[in-house]
Amino acid sequence: MIARKTHFSGRVQGVGFRYTAGEVAAGFKVAGYVRNLDNGDVELVAQGEAAEVERFLTALEQRMRGYIEGRHDEDEPVGAYVSFAIRG
Repeated sequence: MIARKTHFSGRVQGVGFRYTAGEVAAGFKVAGYVRNLDNGDVELVAQGEAAEVERFLTALEQRMRGYIEGRHDEDEPVGAYVSFAIRG
């Protein structure tokens, strides 16, 4: 089990990114959250089995590829996430 924090940059706010992330997450065994940041980026935390987290992030990136200009990943401690949530 891993937890990965990912920051997406580009035109990722105001284009349905968070909604799409929630929709894509429903097809994977991941928990965590997605939220907008004040600097215009989107922060996403995905927790689950390593391969499942990678498949989820790849699927999301493919769905939103026209809007994403950059992606930065970092591992973080596994948390108590039980579902995937869309935050403000």
